[in-house]
Amino acid sequence: MRPPSNSSPAPRVLHISQPADGGVARVVTDLVRAQRAAGLDVRLACPGDGTLARSAGPVPVHTWAAARSPGPGLWSEVRDLARLVDAVRPTLVHAHSAKAGLAARAAVRGRVPTVFQPHAWSFEAVDGGVALLARAWERHAARWTARTLCVSEAERETGRRAGITGPFSVVPNGIDPERFVPADDPYEARARLLAPDRSVARAPLVVCVGRLCRQKGQDVLLRAWSEVVARLPGARLVLVGDGPDAAALRGLAHPSVTFAGAAEDTAPWYQAADVVVLPSRWEGMALAPLEAMACARTVVLTDVDGARESLPAAHHDRALVPPEAPASLATALTALLRDPVLRDRLGREGRAHILDHHDVRRTAAAVEAVYRELLGTAPTEHRECSTT
Repeated sequence: MRPPSNSSPAPRVLHISQPADGGVARVVTDLVRAQRAAGLDVRLACPGDGTLARSAGPVPVHTWAAARSPGPGLWSEVRDLARLVDAVRPTLVHAHSAKAGLAARAAVRGRVPTVFQPHAWSFEAVDGGVALLARAWERHAARWTARTLCVSEAERETGRRAGITGPFSVVPNGIDPERFVPADDPYEARARLLAPDRSVARAPLVVCVGRLCRQKGQDVLLRAWSEVVARLPGARLVLVGDGPDAAALRGLAHPSVTFAGAAEDTAPWYQAADVVVLPSRWEGMALAPLEAMACARTVVLTDVDGARESLPAAHHDRALVPPEAPASLATALTALLRDPVLRDRLGREGRAHILDHHDVRRTAAAVEAVYRELLGTAPTEHRECSTT
């Protein structure tokens, strides 16, 4: 989507995102920066009070005041977004996550080619009648979606099983491997973050990075952690993040658990960890494990959408546990904490896997290819192989 040889203007892409913090914000930040560096005319609409607006760098940011979840102000938010789209005059709209996907498609209604990227489906987060309504909306909104862009084959299949139609593409998440790098000395990184006493810094350390909410499953981790500490006295767990479940999780926590709060730069926490864990109940493809592997850290994940696809195949037996299974999680964490040689090998293999498969520049190029196809500038052979 660089300017063609006749020097006509490059197509203008408007990214719309709510959430403005957490993993989705990090995905959008890396994507818009990479697209800008590749020469695209990129704009971003998001709430102005989150990390996304602050971290987008040279990308022009348009403030869209929207709550994280649908509420009484939804239709006012839709009208505001419609006015913003009219002012920006994009050639293509790319909406990220359920709330922005709802508002963007209601505001645009197919007048501009619209890519919707769910970053995990909304109906997985709710139960009962609300889940039925969410599925019904996604099926309805497909008529205004030029392409649904999933981050894993598993996420696409979840959408298909829910009855969502229309063309899909799959582009795995990517991260910046120049930002997330192995530490020269993990113990020094740990001492800076936790304690200057190196004897404390050398205790086995597990880190979980994620919003403190039901999706990320920290309550399951805390139930598992009591068993880990019983087997490995002195082990420590750090939860990095904030969210609506913070108070409840503190009430469940063993004294060996530290709540570090939100961190705009999560790389030092990955670098300090012996093992990085993410016990999610659902995902599309979680970002934290990719960042941790880029830092050459061993990871343990629940086997939800995107987890298998994000890992080297040889790591599946050691790195994947069933969701909602604290006993299995405790066993996997304990085994890895007891085997530093295995951790080092898995960490090196994880870093190589990220460089080969999940570099954000690769992701940005694949997303650009989707844009080109939708705007009619992709080679025919690409159009034939990229949609389903």
